[in-house]
Amino acid sequence: MSYRVHIDETLCFGYGNCMVTAPEVFDLDADTSIAVVLPGRPVDEDGPALREAVADCPARAIALHRT
Repeated sequence: MSYRVHIDETLCFGYGNCMVTAPEVFDLDADTSIAVVLPGRPVDEDGPALREAVADCPARAIALHRT
């Protein structure tokens, strides 16, 4: 099963919780401090970390969709 991650840039304040929870998936843009999904991610094995990152986002800026 694969996942599509949507980051609502109007809600993200760059707290970085997603990076702490899933550093292999997320980073913060150096210019905007908005969360971004790293190239080549997510992959199937990222599922548990992605769900935790969604739950840990205080701004509720991350949405996860199964594809």
